[in-house]
Amino acid sequence: MKFPIEPLYASRRSPVLARNMVATSHPLATEAGLAMLRQGGNALDAALAAAIVLVVVEPTGNGLGSDAFCILWDGRELHGLNASGRSPAGWTPERFKGQGTMPMRGWESVTVPGAVSAWVDLSARFGKLPFETLFEPAIDYAARGFHVSPVIGEQWRRGAELLHAQPGFAEAFMPGGRAPRAGELFRSEALANSLRLIARSRGEAFYHGELAQKIEAFAAAHGAVLTAADLAAHRNDWCGTLAQEFGTAALHEIPPNGQGIAALMALGMLGETEIATLVPDSAEALHLQIEAMKLAFMDVGAFVSDPRYMREVDAAHLLDPAYLAARARLIDRDRATDFSTGAPTQGGTVCLATGDADGMMVSYIQSNYSGFGSGVVVPGTGISLQNRGFGFTTEAGHPNEVGPSKRPFHTIIPGFVMDEAGPVMAFGLMGGPMQAQGHLQMMLRTQLWRQDPQTASDAPRWRVLAGLDLALESSMNEAAVQGLIRRGHKVVLEAPDASFGFGGAQLVQRIEGGYAGGSDSRKDGHAAGF
Repeated sequence: MKFPIEPLYASRRSPVLARNMVATSHPLATEAGLAMLRQGGNALDAALAAAIVLVVVEPTGNGLGSDAFCILWDGRELHGLNASGRSPAGWTPERFKGQGTMPMRGWESVTVPGAVSAWVDLSARFGKLPFETLFEPAIDYAARGFHVSPVIGEQWRRGAELLHAQPGFAEAFMPGGRAPRAGELFRSEALANSLRLIARSRGEAFYHGELAQKIEAFAAAHGAVLTAADLAAHRNDWCGTLAQEFGTAALHEIPPNGQGIAALMALGMLGETEIATLVPDSAEALHLQIEAMKLAFMDVGAFVSDPRYMREVDAAHLLDPAYLAARARLIDRDRATDFSTGAPTQGGTVCLATGDADGMMVSYIQSNYSGFGSGVVVPGTGISLQNRGFGFTTEAGHPNEVGPSKRPFHTIIPGFVMDEAGPVMAFGLMGGPMQAQGHLQMMLRTQLWRQDPQTASDAPRWRVLAGLDLALESSMNEAAVQGLIRRGHKVVLEAPDASFGFGGAQLVQRIEGGYAGGSDSRKDGHAAGF
């Protein structure tokens, strides 16, 4: 790993080096994590306290109605948790017949939230501190208020313009009839009370008690079919991880229903190319990454769903080395290609990373999906509900076709890197379809080109759109931009702060005796340690 004295890319930040580390997208969440570590908690306690604070201070990306995933190194082995919820039992294909696409907002996009159950299960299995202790910082910020930060303030404004008419939204998030501006104090006693109920009941109030009843009643009042029984039926899966080796390291991702397998597929294809001989910001290196990612996305879009429904093509087929080598041979070094799906068989998010002095490392992510999710907020609770139902398709017979009590295709993914000696890096990169693409870019920059976590995060990013369309951050060097255009990519240059489309990374990488932390300068947060 290199720690350049002069930053390679425009940034306000240097990597943070310490024995204990927390990296999040909001300073108050980072501080909450550090507070748990100072009280004798471990990296998991720090991650959960930070995640719970993010529900309060970054409602644009997550809330009590979110889903969550986690990859955790406990000092001996790696664990993966899938805490994504399922569709209501009443969501039959006939309910959405003739709609063409799934609704993106409102009650008909709401699936069962899993984040609260992730906090419960992770704390019970790996935590050291009392469950209620983890909630103390978040309850304080909800009840007494917090000052809205600049990036979140802008996202809040945009969300309010779009969602102000959704049930419960204005009451919860538009005090005085507008979104709070950066620097203004925002408080929510309703959210504070919900957090207290969840803390005291270890989540029972959310899935079996008072809060579940309020969610059901509000759904019924708007003709939705989400019920308290759907909430009570929710269960998480300790699912382990899938891995793809690259050089001496291996990238680990949560198995489907998530898109992490796309990063693994692209990495496997790149292992069949000459990318290790190229420099990181060259058109040649970028082109190979982009084309591999496009190939992976074509297959993921066609085959990945709730694994119970991946009958003809499963994860093993998609990661088969011979198949990935064959897909890699389709990459033309001189021209961009609009790829088709292969035949692998014969026939608005927040992420954070933590590490403690005892060696535990956590990569955690939770999200409402689009900014503020469905836009639906249950009155008197502060519970904003996700719109993960939009991840389904209405295409009849597709493995990801909408159906009852089924997990949709998921965009949020935690990442983890291992090598022969053990854990290397806990990381994530929030941002919808940018996430698998960002995981690939972070993996290559830190493990192949040995950039430190902050430098890797600061580097300009690319984002595959559709067909030959490609978005590049405007800070990308001109030679690379022109090289990609000459290869036939239809390039759109975007400012990093124009659309938030290039995501936000949080990385904690092991170094001798401690960690190096990086936090995305595109967001409000930071890495900190002691």
